[in-house]
Amino acid sequence: MSATTPDLAAAPGRGTAPHPHPGLVLSALWTTTMLVFAYVDIFGFFRADVLSAALDGEVAGVGFTVDQRFLLLTLAYVAVPSLMVVLSLVLPQRVVRPLTVVVASLYAVSIAVSCIGETWAYYVVGSAMEVVLLGAAVVVAVRWRRV
Repeated sequence: MSATTPDLAAAPGRGTAPHPHPGLVLSALWTTTMLVFAYVDIFGFFRADVLSAALDGEVAGVGFTVDQRFLLLTLAYVAVPSLMVVLSLVLPQRVVRPLTVVVASLYAVSIAVSCIGETWAYYVVGSAMEVVLLGAAVVVAVRWRRV
């Protein structure tokens, strides 16, 4: 093992493996959040109201028209956490820590707000999973210390 590559094997006599690098953990949390995010949206297309509204060019329940502007804004919304997957690995810790705290917190709030008035359990449970994952990202970022 080189001086720059951590040994992922368990330390002799300790019986446990060392914790993975926080940037890797953050990347995994962002990836998992995006997977849950995508699947909640995909599962929504099994709902007649969502599918019908989509076919009519609208977003069910909120009355947004699906047009160029809506799709571009939606892309921007999902691009940020998508980019956090790689940014968590390549940016320096001094940048990733505050960026993660801010972005994850804002997304957790936006997800919680999207649940207001929601009656479908899959959506609420999926959103709760996303908020928990984002909260975990904030905790990992805050606890990430320089080595």
